[in-house]
Amino acid sequence: MDDAYIRIENITKRFGAVKAVDRADFGIRRGEFFSLLGPSGCGKTTLLRMIAGFEYPSEGEIYIDGAAVTDLPPNKRPSNMVFQSYAIFPHLNVADNIGYGLRRSGLSKAERNARIEEALAMIRLPDMGNRRADQLSGGQRQRVALARALVNRPKVLLLDEPLGALDKRLREAMQIELRQIQKNVGITFVFVTHDQEEALSMSDRIAVMSSGQVLQIADPRTLYEKPNCREVADFIGTMNFFEGTVIGTGGDITEIDAGAAGRLQARNVAVALSAPGTEVLLAVRPEKIALNTANSASLIGRVSAAAYLGERSHLQVSVEGLKNPIAVAAQMATQHAGAQVSLSWAADAAIVLPRE
Repeated sequence: MDDAYIRIENITKRFGAVKAVDRADFGIRRGEFFSLLGPSGCGKTTLLRMIAGFEYPSEGEIYIDGAAVTDLPPNKRPSNMVFQSYAIFPHLNVADNIGYGLRRSGLSKAERNARIEEALAMIRLPDMGNRRADQLSGGQRQRVALARALVNRPKVLLLDEPLGALDKRLREAMQIELRQIQKNVGITFVFVTHDQEEALSMSDRIAVMSSGQVLQIADPRTLYEKPNCREVADFIGTMNFFEGTVIGTGGDITEIDAGAAGRLQARNVAVALSAPGTEVLLAVRPEKIALNTANSASLIGRVSAAAYLGERSHLQVSVEGLKNPIAVAAQMATQHAGAQVSLSWAADAAIVLPRE
C-alpha cells in the first residue's frame, strides 16, 4: 500500500521450529487506529513486539515513516508502548510517572512541566499530578500509563491489551476514551486485543490473525459482513454455517443444495464459487434470520433454548437433520423452548465462502 506509514514487509518470526508470525505483509496508515485481533497464541503480540523492537524478525523488514527500523532497539525507534500491566512506578506520584521519560529529553524543567500539564489535561486528570500511584483506580492507572507513553510525542503508539485488567463497565468506558484520545492526538495507534467487540468498536481497520498468519485486513463493517474465510467469519461475532453444493446460478442468484437445510439462495456470489458442483459454505448471521410461527416457508424447527437479553432475545433452533442448532437473534421474540418456528432470510444476507 503506497500510503503506508508503518510497513510490515514479509515478516516471519521463528521460535525454534515454531513460526509465531508467518509472512505478515501489510501497511498501516498515518493516524490510523489499527488493531491486531485474534485468539491467544495467534502471533499478534509477537508482531507488535517486533514493531516495538523488543523482538527481532527472523525474516523481513519493518519501516516506520519511510525509515527502516528492523534492527533498531526500542529506544531508537519513533514509537512507545503501553502494556497491560501499566507498569506504574509505585514510589512516584502521577506527574513524576508521566514525566519519567522526559528526564533525558534535553528539555528545560519548565518545558517538561508544561508537557506534563498538557498530558494530565489530555487524560482528564488535571488536578491529580501530586496523587500517589497507589491511590489511583484501575482506569486512572491506565490513563497515566497512556499519558506517560504519549508525553514524548512518539510517531506511533503500540498498545498490548491495555484494557485487559479492567472490569467490563470500566473497559467499555475506556474504549470510548482511548479512541477519543487517539483522534485528538492524531498519531498512529497499533492495538492488540483478543476481544472482537473491542476491536470492532474502536478500529479504523483490523487485521485478523490465526496461527501466525494474517487472514484478512479490513474495516470493521467489511470484516463482519464480508469475511473472506470460515475462520474470520467464525471469530468475528456469531455465525451459522451450512455446507452445500452449488446447483446453478440464474441472474445474480445462486442456488445451493444444503442437504437437510434444503435449497438455499445467495445473491452476487463470487464467480469462483458459483459454478455448478462447487462445494461451498453458506453463512448467515443470527440477526439476519426472520423468526415466525411455523408455516411452509424455509426451515422448520423447534426452539431448544431461549435467553431474554433486554431489547433482543437469543434463541437456538434445532432443525431435523442438522447437527448444530441455528442461532437466531430477534427483537421482541416471545417464542419459548419447545415452540415450533420457521426460519427465513433474504438472499442478500447469505455469505458464500470456500469449503475448507
